[in-house]
Amino acid sequence: PAPGVKETIRIFREAGIRTVMITGDQRLTAEAVARDLGILGPEDEVLDGRELHRLPDEELAERVTRVVAFSRVSPEDKLKIVTAYQRQGEIVAMLGDGVNDAAALKKADVGVAMGIAGTDVAKEASAIVLQDDRFPTIGAAVEEGRVVFDNIRKFVFYLFSCNLAEVLVLLGAAI
Repeated sequence: PAPGVKETIRIFREAGIRTVMITGDQRLTAEAVARDLGILGPEDEVLDGRELHRLPDEELAERVTRVVAFSRVSPEDKLKIVTAYQRQGEIVAMLGDGVNDAAALKKADVGVAMGIAGTDVAKEASAIVLQDDRFPTIGAAVEEGRVVFDNIRKFVFYLFSCNLAEVLVLLGAAI
């Protein structure tokens, strides 16, 4: 794994964001990398592309809650996986860099493409393009986004409480 990936995944976990790895590599390689990254625990599963093809969509949507890594997947499988998570009510962010990721990037709630190594097709299918191709940048963006969201929520509450007080004063004066 690239520098900073393991730490970013730990930060995601602490923030309530689940990280799942989708790869074209063999199952044993996927398991080893997932274990190294700290996303594969004793109760978690790794699902191979051949198994994925045999699963009906409903069963896949149920199993994705336990799967932390998908191995030997095709572009169609990536789209199927994103759809399965969305069926579970999950908000899905997909990170990709190639033409084979384009459909899943487009289907995901948030598609994130690599800006340097990514293909033009992946960049066009994505909502966000990383200019530095560093996974930790996503963590920084999530953190900043949550701060902005929290500030907006505080501001709306402040405006609502101030305006409600003004309305009550004017209503009292009118009565």
